[in-house]
Amino acid sequence: MFHTRNDQPTTLRRRLLGALLVTACTLGLGHAQAADAPVKIKFTLDWRFEGPSAPFLLAKSKGYFAAEGLDVEIDAGNGSAGAVTRVATGAYDMGFADFNALVEYDAKTPGSKIQAIYMVYNSTPAAVFVLKKSGVTKPADLAGKTLASPIFDGGRKAWPAFAKANGLTLNAVKWQTVEPAIRETLLARGDVDGITGFYFTSLLNLQARGVPADQIVALKYRENGVELYGNTLIASPKMLSEQPKAVAGFVRAFNKALKETISNPDAAVLAVKERDPLVNVTLEGKRLKLAIDSVVVTPETRSIGLGAVDPARLTRSVAEASAAFGLPATPDAGSLFTAAYLPSAADRAIK
Repeated sequence: MFHTRNDQPTTLRRRLLGALLVTACTLGLGHAQAADAPVKIKFTLDWRFEGPSAPFLLAKSKGYFAAEGLDVEIDAGNGSAGAVTRVATGAYDMGFADFNALVEYDAKTPGSKIQAIYMVYNSTPAAVFVLKKSGVTKPADLAGKTLASPIFDGGRKAWPAFAKANGLTLNAVKWQTVEPAIRETLLARGDVDGITGFYFTSLLNLQARGVPADQIVALKYRENGVELYGNTLIASPKMLSEQPKAVAGFVRAFNKALKETISNPDAAVLAVKERDPLVNVTLEGKRLKLAIDSVVVTPETRSIGLGAVDPARLTRSVAEASAAFGLPATPDAGSLFTAAYLPSAADRAIK
């Protein structure tokens, strides 16, 4: 009896200790699982799923985002201004938008603290398109012509910068406001003298409407004195402050996919087809290559690497955009773009 009475508290203590150990292990496992859960990121493109969206979709398709501990949801967009607004309102964590749309938003909404973190398009893709038969061969020849574009078109909004760089007045041309879907059709039919649009979009759209390539004249902004940068990755201040490692991981995964896209665009564009089965692979492959050759791989990116910017040029670019858009203030270039999340120079280098 003596031994039995002493064994009862001993047995009870053992049972309590075992229960505590099980609870501790369960809690520990729960914390480990929570720590390993992927970070969810809602990402918005600037436009539809087309060739230039290949590196984003490739990074997701090949598991590069997942390898960084990210669960990335990629949605199509309806324009750069919309992409910036989506990120600004918190509807999306990150996005892809024209850097100049960010400049405009920041000037009109001070303190937004959205930042560009990886400059994908080293220059604006904007261009003026005319037909060869018009006789226009240089910017000065545009004086007195009628140009068609949507009111929000990047080339139309940046026209003051193009005009200033080429000795034209702001009123040197007349503007006809049209829907994006009919812009190239109007030029192909000769209803207008010219249009503005992204180089890799309008060129292919004109060809699709029966205009031979050798009958198209493209006056690219970047080749005619305009220093504006183009599309960039952007992130919300909440994402930057609360999930900096996730932002850096996203950029690493994207950079890896972009380099693969540059090396083999024909393979990369299949990721777009995977996301949208209705995509014309041949057409979007051409669009992707035009984008790479015209605004992604440039002398500057060969010098400083993908994603980076030249600080002095960035300052001039912000001032140029502010003047062209008639903004109430000129944002601080250093506040709009940060290189803090860029991979190493070696990882961003291209031949």
